[in-house]
Amino acid sequence: MEVSHQKQIAIWLFICCFMVAGMVVIGGLTRLTGSGLSMVTWAPVLGWFPPMSQEEWQTVFSYYQKSPEFMAVNFDMDVEGFKGIFWLEFIHRLFGRTIGLVFLFPFLYFLLRKRIAGNLKPKLLLMFILGGLQGVMGWYMVKSGLVDDPRVSQYRLTAHLGLAVLIYTYMLWVGLGLYNNSQNSSATIKFPRLSAVSTSVACLVLLTLLSGGFVAGLDAGLAFNTFPLMDGDWIPDGYMPTEPAIISIFEDVATVQWNHRLLAMITLLSVSAFGVYALKFELSNKIKIAVKLLLAMVVIQVLLGIFTLLNSVPVALASLHQTGALILFTISLIITHWTKH
Repeated sequence: MEVSHQKQIAIWLFICCFMVAGMVVIGGLTRLTGSGLSMVTWAPVLGWFPPMSQEEWQTVFSYYQKSPEFMAVNFDMDVEGFKGIFWLEFIHRLFGRTIGLVFLFPFLYFLLRKRIAGNLKPKLLLMFILGGLQGVMGWYMVKSGLVDDPRVSQYRLTAHLGLAVLIYTYMLWVGLGLYNNSQNSSATIKFPRLSAVSTSVACLVLLTLLSGGFVAGLDAGLAFNTFPLMDGDWIPDGYMPTEPAIISIFEDVATVQWNHRLLAMITLLSVSAFGVYALKFELSNKIKIAVKLLLAMVVIQVLLGIFTLLNSVPVALASLHQTGALILFTISLIITHWTKH
């Protein structure tokens, strides 16, 4: 595969990564604004257009009126109020389909023009399959809130988030490799120990990010809106109350929030230690800058989390906090790739 083709494919993958990141942010907003259960049907092929007439709006609204969320929460909502929660979920689904097309058409173009190396084809095909599975996972998540309890399962929500991050990670990693090759860079491992530590840091950031999915799924951020204590205690009363205790990690509000706080503090300390350790090496300027950005971003992210908690999860701050988590993970992933290559 020619160098110029590698660079073109890398840039295309970076664009897809940016769109997937945007999809994650929009998904968080649908959760924060209570819009996620407004669309109670799924039409992956035909669902490109919103209701176009008042009659169509009334039909879609009538479907929603049969849902648990309407009957238990929004029973006094009219069709105009319904439009307010419908649009964000519609945009979320529409953007997901758009990402599919932005991936598919260039993939077919590169494939037909024979610009994709043999070992790259299965990687790109896997990305496309994972994207399709993500759509299915999204509907599987929504269905959990359409049965009895008008709230999606925190397990399915975190799985949906995790799959999105997996797709993002895979695209970014492959894209970085192609871009690195297109620059005729050396592929020797100059800092194997630093790379191993960086990998551990990236995994810790990812674990903290995913724990935030359980916080969101249980609305745990709306409880214990004090910091650093939780209602006057370092460890909340009744921590891990259920039997077996491991279930509390995923289902008890106090436990889930405390664990997320703990992981955030461990991440802060670990990233800080990594930064001090990394800057002792004779690194390239771009890696030094990335490490310093990582150090700044982890502080910003922790502060965003604290202010989000203290203010009882306002939409703007909570969305920034989620976006910050993805930025922090991205920087850690880039550093890991650069120290490996």
